[in-house]
Amino acid sequence: MISLTSPVETPYHRLPAGLKLGLLCVATTGLFALGSLWGQFAALAVVAALYAAPGAGFARAGAAALRPVALFVALIAVWHIATGTLAEGAVIVLRLVSAVALANLVTMTTRLADMLAVLHWITTPLRWLGIRTRPLELAISLVIRFIPVLSAKGAALAESYRARSARKRPGWRIAAPLAGLALDDAERVAEALRARGGLSEGARE
Repeated sequence: MISLTSPVETPYHRLPAGLKLGLLCVATTGLFALGSLWGQFAALAVVAALYAAPGAGFARAGAAALRPVALFVALIAVWHIATGTLAEGAVIVLRLVSAVALANLVTMTTRLADMLAVLHWITTPLRWLGIRTRPLELAISLVIRFIPVLSAKGAALAESYRARSARKRPGWRIAAPLAGLALDDAERVAEALRARGGLSEGARE
C-alpha cells in the first residue's frame, strides 16, 4: 500500500488531525461563501503560500497531486466559455482548485491513522446507539489507500499498451484489465481480513 503522507516534515505535520480537519471545513465553507473573483484569487494565493512555506520540494509534490483536477477544470472552463459566463466559471474553477488543494494539504501532512482516530471519535454517538462503525472506518481507509495504487496500475497498463500498439492513447481499452486488477486486489484484501478475524471488534490490525 502507498502512504499519502508527505515524507517532507513540515510544521503542519505537528498540528492535531482534528484541528486540521476542522479548519478545512471552515475554510471550504468560506470559499463557497466568497463570491467575488478577486476574493477567490486571494484565497488561492494564500493556499499557494501554505504550500510554498515548507519548501520547493513539498510544493512540487502538492502540485503533482492536483493533476487529476485539471480535467474537471477544463470541462468547467469549456462549458462556461460556451455559455458566455466566463467570470462565473473562473470563480468556480478557482474555488474548486483551492478547496481540493487544501484537502490535499491536510492529506499530505496527516497520518491516515490520525484521521481515522478523528473519524472514530466523531462516530462515537453511533456506537452508543449500537451501530458498529468499524466497517465504515475500514472502508474509508481502504478507499484512500487504493486510489493511488489503482492510479499507478492504470498508468503502468497505459504505458504497456503504448509499447505494444501504434495508438498513443489506450483510452477505454485498458478498462477491462484494470477492473480485473482491482478485483484481484480486492480478493487479496478480503482474504487478509478473513485471516485476521474479519471485522469483529477484537480482530487483529
